[in-house]
Amino acid sequence: MTTFSKWVSCWGNATSITDRKESTYARDLTLRYPIRMCFSGSKIRLRFSNLTGTEPVTLTSVAVSLLRNNECAPTNSRHLTFVGNAEGVILPGKEILSDELPLSIEAGETLIVSIYLGEFTQMNAGTLITGPLSKGQYAYGNFADEAVLPRDLTRNTNWFYFLNTIDIFTEADNYALICFGDSITAQSWPDFLSIRAMEEDCQHVAIIRRAVSGTRILRQYDCITYQAYGLKGTTRFPIEIDSVSGARAVIIQHGINDIIHPVGEADNCFRPWSDLPTVRDLCDGVEQLYINHARARGLSVWSATLLPILGWRTYLPMRETMRQQFNEWLRSSSLFDGCVDFDQAVRDAADPRAFAPGFDSGDHLHPSEQAYAAMAAAVPLALLR
Repeated sequence: MTTFSKWVSCWGNATSITDRKESTYARDLTLRYPIRMCFSGSKIRLRFSNLTGTEPVTLTSVAVSLLRNNECAPTNSRHLTFVGNAEGVILPGKEILSDELPLSIEAGETLIVSIYLGEFTQMNAGTLITGPLSKGQYAYGNFADEAVLPRDLTRNTNWFYFLNTIDIFTEADNYALICFGDSITAQSWPDFLSIRAMEEDCQHVAIIRRAVSGTRILRQYDCITYQAYGLKGTTRFPIEIDSVSGARAVIIQHGINDIIHPVGEADNCFRPWSDLPTVRDLCDGVEQLYINHARARGLSVWSATLLPILGWRTYLPMRETMRQQFNEWLRSSSLFDGCVDFDQAVRDAADPRAFAPGFDSGDHLHPSEQAYAAMAAAVPLALLR
């Protein structure tokens, strides 16, 4: 008989400031997110975040249901409560945890999370993520309890609003592996790593993504043009790490935006050269504010190298030198338990400054889907077992 004995995060996302558009409010809206459950368990709890909001957010209702046995629609909708209340109110800059919900779940089933926002809601807290396991939908109207959203009122989305973490009460051997970073990690390699874990029968690990596109280690933007690039890593890291239950290790792939963003005020008033760190600054930031915090939480810490940037619109030989020097520290520093060498996995053998053929998405910064799969394959198996 299976014994469930501890809480482990089985899905997770960062929370950032959403892209500033003309419309920043929604009303009478249903958000729906299908989440593959990697563990079996007996109950769940969900964390919702308004970390970057400036107004309270009311979750009018949150329904969960299970998609199982190749069904085309979920069944048995259940409602979460928050300190016994049907509505959950998230104050600005805060996060809330739902009450525990008894629910028998088998590994491999899909949990459908439907969030209904009845009143005008500031849509300021969410993150854009992509990958084969990261899909969402929204529909205008209250369809949280409906098995299928109405086709004519529904669109797909990769913006994940408010939903931050899903915990499951599960077996003692299960644990979470955190992937921390920027747009490279907000895109597909964590999903491919989850798929690899399934295919290689690594049954006890959950891949938790904590990533925000555009974010830097040492700086952040306070203008609406770049607000979606989120909080600086030294602010994000403790918040995002501490909210993961049952974590054993973290992979940190962060720092390229610190190197490529500054261009000088003559070209962009929000990107002065004074924002450009030294390589020593980057190393000190990672050591003092990432590694030390993770160690204090009992986590093993793995570095991950920065990817090629030849051809990127702000490329300069000086930036390439910084990348190479920072990568050398990531590979060699005894502060880490190991290094995931993503750079080696995707670079061109003939010109290490560039992606290998077929591995460039086209912008010379972000990998192709094929390259993201190669990155997932580069993660040592020891981290998945």
